[in-house]
Amino acid sequence: MFSIFILEKDRNWKGVLSDALNITNKLTFWPDGKDIFEELKSIHYDLIILDLDPDQEDPFDLLRWLRLTLPHTPVIIMSRKEKAELVVTAIKQGAYNFIAKPFSSPRIKLAVQQALENISYKKEIDYLRREQDIIYNFDKIIAFSPVMKEVVKILKKFSKTDATILMTGETGTGKSFLSGTIHFNSHRQKKPFIKISCSNIPETLLESELFGHEKGAFTGADRMRIGRFEQAHGGTLFLDEIGELTPLLQAKLLRVLEERCFERVGGNQTIHADVRVIAATNRNLENLIAEGKFREDLYYRINILSVVLPALRERTQCIEPLSYWLLENTCRSLKKTIAGFTPTVIQWIKGYSWPGNIRQLSNTIERAVILEEGSIIHKESVSMLEPVEPVRTQNTASPRESLASSEKEMILKALQESLWIQKDAAKLLGITPRILNYKIKKFNITHPRWRKNR
Repeated sequence: MFSIFILEKDRNWKGVLSDALNITNKLTFWPDGKDIFEELKSIHYDLIILDLDPDQEDPFDLLRWLRLTLPHTPVIIMSRKEKAELVVTAIKQGAYNFIAKPFSSPRIKLAVQQALENISYKKEIDYLRREQDIIYNFDKIIAFSPVMKEVVKILKKFSKTDATILMTGETGTGKSFLSGTIHFNSHRQKKPFIKISCSNIPETLLESELFGHEKGAFTGADRMRIGRFEQAHGGTLFLDEIGELTPLLQAKLLRVLEERCFERVGGNQTIHADVRVIAATNRNLENLIAEGKFREDLYYRINILSVVLPALRERTQCIEPLSYWLLENTCRSLKKTIAGFTPTVIQWIKGYSWPGNIRQLSNTIERAVILEEGSIIHKESVSMLEPVEPVRTQNTASPRESLASSEKEMILKALQESLWIQKDAAKLLGITPRILNYKIKKFNITHPRWRKNR
């Protein structure tokens, strides 16, 4: 016997459904006034039947929540209206079937039978073939908060163009994933999507990574290398942490964006670049421009289309469904079966500010899944891993003071590594000698070898 959850307010239609389905199934009709979300999270149902009111402001909100929270439970939508746009949207949002009222008992019986058979087949297929981990689909993005809904709306528009995009936001807010979503929903979707982080590769190697090099271009270049721009020809190149580029590479990138061409390192053949660039950073580029660390003309060139990704604490409505989505993916990866979280854990998850954003939430859930020995995540599996937020006191340095201290330490380290030769230190830091000299005076840095300090 299968268990079926039914959301239907009309008494007459409740009778029709009961007569048609209650012989071979256990039916639960949801009464008004109770928390439907808690019910569906705590009790397993084989099938869900929802009556859709097309006059509601967002009639598919519950359906989207179900697809994210209970992705393996089929949902049948009923509605008194059968407009083509309603049917298409319902199917796109994940409904298994759409049935218009009025319908007959045989019609609903057949739809229920097909849905239950389909979920059985799907479980067998999932056992034999692991589902794709990443699905670049705008409709799959968890966007229950108004600010995130607006971001998705903007990105959908951006995906239809070839213009350069600048994505800003804190670390871990999903810039890499959303760049992929833009690409795979654009006319370039069948062409390469190439990612590269500009922060983890030294300048000399990064130039080769971006533009490639010819054989013999430098020591160790024993063969020609195709760079990321060539690899992404016809497609999209995602440049993460673009604020870390040195002035030399900024100039070369500006040329590629303006002239759509480049040369490999050590080569003289001009190569055409049909590439759509999406850049991302967690730094304030306008501040870097004021400090002389980022080219103003490059900023305007990559900032044709821009979007700011909100921190997780600014989209609290997304935290719970996102947690269930991450839990499902983690369990599939680790081959474990965990149904959900206890109410205490959910309240903790929803109440924490998540300074590391989605990345921190994902890591926390992964660790909890590894530790949990039961069928649901308990507080014991996360309490020892609970992140500690810094507590500010009167003696705590301000962000500005902390930044200045870090900057001074970085300059001192570069000077030490370059034997206190300012020109070489400036090159290590990726800034001009003039800017370095200004910083040295600002932080009152001295050394006996410098004549002016003797």
